Amino acid sequence: MSFLDLPEGLAERITQCNSTYTVRFGVRLRGRMYSFIGWRSVHSEHCEPVKGGIRYASNVDAEEVEALAALMTLKCSLVDVPFGGSKGALKINPREWTPQELERITRRFTQELNKRGLIGPGVNVPAPDIGTGEREMAWMMNEFRRANPTDVVNARACVTGKPLSKGGIAGRTEATGRGVQFAIQSFLRDTRTAGLDGRRDLKGASVIVQGFGNVGYHAAKFLSEEDGAHVTVVAERDGYVANPEGLAIEELKQHQIRTGSILGFEGGTSFAGEMTGIEQPCDVLIPAAMENAIHVENAERIKAHLVVEAANGPVSFEADKILRSRGVTLLPDLYVNAGGVVVSYFEWVKNLTHIPFGLMERRRRERRNQTIATALERMTGKEFPADIRDEFLEGGAEIDLVRSGLDDVMRSTWARIGDLMEKQPELGDYRTAAYVASIRQIAEAYEAIGI
Repeated sequence: MSFLDLPEGLAERITQCNSTYTVRFGVRLRGRMYSFIGWRSVHSEHCEPVKGGIRYASNVDAEEVEALAALMTLKCSLVDVPFGGSKGALKINPREWTPQELERITRRFTQELNKRGLIGPGVNVPAPDIGTGEREMAWMMNEFRRANPTDVVNARACVTGKPLSKGGIAGRTEATGRGVQFAIQSFLRDTRTAGLDGRRDLKGASVIVQGFGNVGYHAAKFLSEEDGAHVTVVAERDGYVANPEGLAIEELKQHQIRTGSILGFEGGTSFAGEMTGIEQPCDVLIPAAMENAIHVENAERIKAHLVVEAANGPVSFEADKILRSRGVTLLPDLYVNAGGVVVSYFEWVKNLTHIPFGLMERRRRERRNQTIATALERMTGKEFPADIRDEFLEGGAEIDLVRSGLDDVMRSTWARIGDLMEKQPELGDYRTAAYVASIRQIAEAYEAIGI
């Protein structure tokens, strides 16, 4: 807090979680009663409702949930999304249960959250996290509606990350990976930064991705297919696959779906059991797996120019200092992986307004663009280029509007971080600048409500 001039006691208030609820419940499965433990932590209600994912993992605990809730508060503040921070978890290995059993467990968990006011469109809005996805969110939404029959109009907004058929929004599944792409683009476009050795785009750049789940897969796909990067290494828990010419990301994903592993992919060389994939030379390293993937033992061996934190807390405190002392630039998780909550906000708004994005203006835009195209043809005496005509005339589907909105948020947030670094160079790094920008906004919100 040395870079912030906060009223006495406010720093302590901001760092503490408001509340953490522990729920224990039983579910009768396989002819016997099984007991489960879960948590829902609310870090800050300076802005309501609060927002944050629910993860299913066997190694989760209350302390981790509280830390992630605090990160959500800071993340929402940084990207200027009107949510406080929350987080939830259920101590369970989802692979040990059938889909039918998981549904019963999830519905019971939802009932416990609902009893305590820890789920609802105006109070607390969960989303997917590690071990959960669209399916679990649909179950939770349906159970909330059953328990609150007088609030069915807005009930879909009680969770985000739902399937499209249940009130979800186009682009939510890819949102965090797409946000990673936009974050890197924003950094490279900023002439105040060093870029990649002076380069301002990713064309031909080598990229290593650790973690090939939803975030890592989409980030790798967009960077390789749209930005011209070569994803030379993809690392997972059982080893890594490498190809110096670049891996075919979609083919690798289909291989993983078929076999359950990235290893054995014909388009690259497999290194089974090797955890050194992130230590290979590259321009950009994207840790998109678990916390503390880069730590004091391996930080000296990282050979990337730019580390982009797509996971939550993938670089430990000590490793961060080591990397920066070696001249490695880090883009912080607080900013990089905010795409998920930004598009979750769009989904929440869509559910509350009950109007699909673009419904009221799509045809008007199409007519306007048709008028412009016709005018250009008359003025020039030439036909509008056929290869871009359809794209120009199209009024914009929901996915286009979602991507546009996310791009705008990521650009404006980066400008905020960059401006702060320019005004206060003593901050030293982008992580500190992001925290300062976020905490200042939270402090202003607390002061505005008299706290």
